[in-house]
Amino acid sequence: MHLHILGIGGTFMAGIAAIARELGHKVTGSDHVLYPPMSIQLQQLGIDVRDLDDSGQFFDHPDQVVIGNALSRGQTAVEYVLNQRLDYLSGPEWLARNVLPGRWVLAVAGTHGKTTTSSMLAWILEHAGLQPGFLIGGIPGNFPCSARLGHSPFFVIEADEYDTAFFDKRSKFVHYCPQTAVLHNLEYDHADIFDNVEAIIRQFHHLVRTVPGKGRILVNGQDRNIAKVLTQGYWSELQNYAVLPAGKSLAEQPADWCLRHSSAVDETLHEVLAVYYQQHCEVSLDWSIPGQHNAMNALAAVAAAYHAGVSTGRAVKALQQFVLPKRRLELLLKHPDVHLYDDFAHHPTAIKYTLACLKKRHGGRLLALFEPRSNSMRMGVHREQLTEAFNAADRLFVLEPPTLDWNVESTLQRVPNSLHVFQSPEQLLHRVLAEIQSGDTVCCLSNGGFSGIPGRLLALLENRVLDGM
Repeated sequence: MHLHILGIGGTFMAGIAAIARELGHKVTGSDHVLYPPMSIQLQQLGIDVRDLDDSGQFFDHPDQVVIGNALSRGQTAVEYVLNQRLDYLSGPEWLARNVLPGRWVLAVAGTHGKTTTSSMLAWILEHAGLQPGFLIGGIPGNFPCSARLGHSPFFVIEADEYDTAFFDKRSKFVHYCPQTAVLHNLEYDHADIFDNVEAIIRQFHHLVRTVPGKGRILVNGQDRNIAKVLTQGYWSELQNYAVLPAGKSLAEQPADWCLRHSSAVDETLHEVLAVYYQQHCEVSLDWSIPGQHNAMNALAAVAAAYHAGVSTGRAVKALQQFVLPKRRLELLLKHPDVHLYDDFAHHPTAIKYTLACLKKRHGGRLLALFEPRSNSMRMGVHREQLTEAFNAADRLFVLEPPTLDWNVESTLQRVPNSLHVFQSPEQLLHRVLAEIQSGDTVCCLSNGGFSGIPGRLLALLENRVLDGM
């Protein structure tokens, strides 16, 4: 079968393309802008990708068109598909029809941490010899691609709450019917789709409704909005997980799964985490990945893998070899003079977590480069939270898109650091290079291509390092 994918550059749709190719289908696609890491994956797969407005993209007469959720009525390609009465469906529906029947689906849902937690879970199952299939919204560090069919019943999926398609406004995750569902956290986001957080809570409960009675729901026991989801009812086995706050005993933080920091970070940037299951210490994890949020991600992955039959000891051994996905605290340059990171964080909470853990890890000055690109960010929904989000940064450099509905400088004038706003990526790069000093940590924050700034800055810094800063 010949599948043509509209919006193939998105993280989910590029994963669909990879799995469809593995199933033996001919795959083509189109999109407006491609950027790493998905542009690289599609190139490696040898998939013909055309511009979304190219009128010749349908000349090969595809058997079926898979339409991404970034597409809408009025776009040339969409109108052509409808007018020609081509066979079309959404990416989640294609997956539900062609890949998921008969599989043990492990779905990871949440506002934050889905990609990292799904990557951890897929790697734990792989390390245990279970050869899972997976579809992840990024490139996992332990695998060469974002998606694969797998050779076992197990299939790990990043369960996104974003809408399915212009013709199906349900969240993507209602198509997956997981046996194991992780509800990791829930905050307001995707303001272009949801009017308020209550609308997202409603969609999460739709996911809960799809989990079979013999399935298991694993929930973050410290998230108030997840608790609101559960008040609407559940029909499956329920377990919760939590990170034990400093100074609290296990009795004060009742949870089926619990994680305790049992030693501080040493000079090698390692710490020891103790994993408890139903009040009993199961195993200790020698951990070097920064951030409290990543410790929580690891705990959720261990708990989900346990439901699939992987012991906590085996899971922890896998996590000791875990590599973060691309663009999740990705260290582009490590040098005594400067560290450069690229991160996908675009929600204020994720930005706050990322910058706080980098400040704790490296000390010294922290320079944050930020592109307010997501639909919610462009609409200004999160602007009041941004001041606190950048507290850990000593310098803040913002690339202000022309389509922004709010003014960056007036909104962020209260940030407790030096603020610089630019309309040109070249101007931003020039100023950042002038500011960087020996011992600095630099972090690029965007959920898009960021005008190639991370890669361009890497090349410029490598030259400076060679010249001795």
